[in-house]
Amino acid sequence: MTIQQVLLLLLLWMWLPHPCHTEMLFRRTPDLRPKSFGGRALGNDGKAIHRQKRGWMWNQFFLLEEYTGSDYQYVGKLHSDQDKGDGSLKYILSGDGAGTLFIIDEKTGDIHATRRIDREEKAFYTLRAQAINRRTLRPVEPESEFVIKIHDINDNEPTFPEEIYTASVPEMSVVGTSVVQVTATDADDPSYGNSARIIYSILQGQPYFSVEPETGIIRTALPNMNRENREQYQVVIQAKDMGGQMGGLSGTTTVNITLTDVNDNPPRFPQSTIHLRIPESSPVGTAIGSVKATDADTGKNAEVEYRIIDGDGTDMFDIVTQKDTQEGIITVRKPLDYETRRLYTLKVEAENTHVDPRFYYLGPFKDTTIVKISVEDVDEPPVFSRSSYLFEVHEDIELGTIIGTVMARDPDSASSPIRFSLDRHTDLDRIFNIHSGNGSIYTSKPLDREISQWHNLSVIAAEINNPKDTTRVPVYVRILDVNDNAPQFAVFYDTFVCENARAGQLIQTISAVDKDDPLGGQKFFFSLAAVNPNFTVQDNEDNTARILTRRNGFSRHEISTYLLPVVISDNDYPIQSSTGTLTIRVCACDSRGNMQSCSAEALLLPAGLSTGALVAILLCIVILLVIVVLFAALKRQRKKEPLILSKEDIRDNIVSYNDEGGGEEDTQAFDIGTLRNPAAIEEKKLRRDIIPETLFVPRRTPSAPDNTDVRDFINQRLKEHDTDPSAPPYDSLATYAYEGNDSIAESLSSLESGTTEGDQNYDYLREWGPRFNKLAEMYGGGESDKDTS
Repeated sequence: MTIQQVLLLLLLWMWLPHPCHTEMLFRRTPDLRPKSFGGRALGNDGKAIHRQKRGWMWNQFFLLEEYTGSDYQYVGKLHSDQDKGDGSLKYILSGDGAGTLFIIDEKTGDIHATRRIDREEKAFYTLRAQAINRRTLRPVEPESEFVIKIHDINDNEPTFPEEIYTASVPEMSVVGTSVVQVTATDADDPSYGNSARIIYSILQGQPYFSVEPETGIIRTALPNMNRENREQYQVVIQAKDMGGQMGGLSGTTTVNITLTDVNDNPPRFPQSTIHLRIPESSPVGTAIGSVKATDADTGKNAEVEYRIIDGDGTDMFDIVTQKDTQEGIITVRKPLDYETRRLYTLKVEAENTHVDPRFYYLGPFKDTTIVKISVEDVDEPPVFSRSSYLFEVHEDIELGTIIGTVMARDPDSASSPIRFSLDRHTDLDRIFNIHSGNGSIYTSKPLDREISQWHNLSVIAAEINNPKDTTRVPVYVRILDVNDNAPQFAVFYDTFVCENARAGQLIQTISAVDKDDPLGGQKFFFSLAAVNPNFTVQDNEDNTARILTRRNGFSRHEISTYLLPVVISDNDYPIQSSTGTLTIRVCACDSRGNMQSCSAEALLLPAGLSTGALVAILLCIVILLVIVVLFAALKRQRKKEPLILSKEDIRDNIVSYNDEGGGEEDTQAFDIGTLRNPAAIEEKKLRRDIIPETLFVPRRTPSAPDNTDVRDFINQRLKEHDTDPSAPPYDSLATYAYEGNDSIAESLSSLESGTTEGDQNYDYLREWGPRFNKLAEMYGGGESDKDTS
């Protein structure tokens, strides 16, 4: 504690009544009960003495808080009028803090506080006191209640709920504008003295702000405080108790005050004139540059709107306000041309969008600047005279005919010659071509409207001096129709006429189509190529015609089909015509004219057969034909099956052909043994390589003598085979070479068996094993047949 606080406590101690000298005050209370006879006592004066009940009444005890002495603090003394001082009475204390915080001397009744007491924790204590007989423990006085009240001292300084406050006030505010209120609290007793009376003062922040002493409201103290000069302020506020008198306790807090912006500054362009440049080839919408007016304000107070208010380029340029950067973006509104105009002057204005009427006196919240835009020359591509071209041409024009001309020029001041070309991706068939010098488009192939009615071309123009700088233009070529197609039947007509038809009867209505498309629409005319005695054509004059009969009755037996050539002509120039042929069948019809049959075969059938019978007959015929075909195929299969199937079929024939032969049968020959011994030919010997179709008796020829020339023998046999239709080959000449005389050792070949005279026995073949069974059956079969017969 400071010296001032100690002195203050001493003064208070002197002013207040000392509780250590405060004793119990009591008074006697007369007993109002009725007197009893037996209980009467006589005094010295002879009068009766009445016994009265005595009691005590307590005042408050006062105790100073925050006692710092070394001994227990004396509170007060309890005393009963029954106490004779002989120690027969005992004092008892109960209630708040009795026995712990407050103790009593049970003999003398002195009350002490055992420790320092803080009034801010508890302001008063309620206790109960009683005097009892120490020997009997009976109360000699009724229990009485008293209060110990704690006297406050200034031991708590004022405190603020926030250590740092944050507040704001608009700039340029008038003096006395309320900023914020701060409030401090003091834990001392506000009802006792000035310990809790707080006074506010400002320690830091003058002369800009002030504070009301009683309320703690902070107010502005200077006029026209400008945020652009200073935005942040720190103010220190002190709260002091004891009414601000010397010796009072104090507390402080900091208030950070910000000046908020108001629109008190107009926008200003940093330059009076701004120069911009742009190439003349810049397309519409290109950003040329930006202008910006500065504004010391912030937020919405600094928002600016730009516009062009004057100048010679108001129709050529636009300006757009960029909200995030607060810039004015100047863009191209129309195409530029260096050769037409090279310099434009604009007057641009910038104005605040949110103006505060309180600050009109500071001047107009807008500013202007001059923007000069220079157009730069560039090498521009050629420019066509039109954005697109449309040419119309008839499809019958001759090759090389010019259908139209495109024109282009160099827009630069130094004009350069232009070269034209066709984009071949738009003319894959190369139907057109273009003159590179003058842009004339002509045909290089015939045109046909019926194949393609429109051709969409793209013409490229390029400067000769700068071929990379090109321009394209679309060219649309429409092919006009010429009557170059003849009309034809619209569909294929399947027409018939009944045998019982009458003259003038309608058998078919025909129509026509034409690939051409005349402006007035199609008109067709129908007629016969020649006068027909059976039918006639009647034109309906609506691009259709009727085919009528000219006589009664037709006969399928005589003529089953009529061909009627019909000539179809159009009415455009030049007139085109074609002849279409109607095939008219003659059919049998019922009485209503419904067709029943048109086939001529039906005439050969009996009149009484029904359709079911005809179907059955046809099925039988088909079945018989199938059986015959199968039988013939099986017979041919058996005919061509060889008898010798063994892989060891050995032939010692030499075959020579003088012509191309007749197929597989050309390889069939004779046994060479016959040539060696012509007399050994068997009478009934058959061909051994195929199964004979019929058995016939071979012609018997006289045997040649042994010395007969072989050549004569061959010629004789050749004549026989030429006259024998069953002996192959049928279209070849078989010649056999003779190898000479026999060896002295004779031949070991089985071919020698043919040289023996008479019939040879082949039974030995059966003994050669299963591999010769086939030969045994072929050569031994004749004799076995004879034996069995």
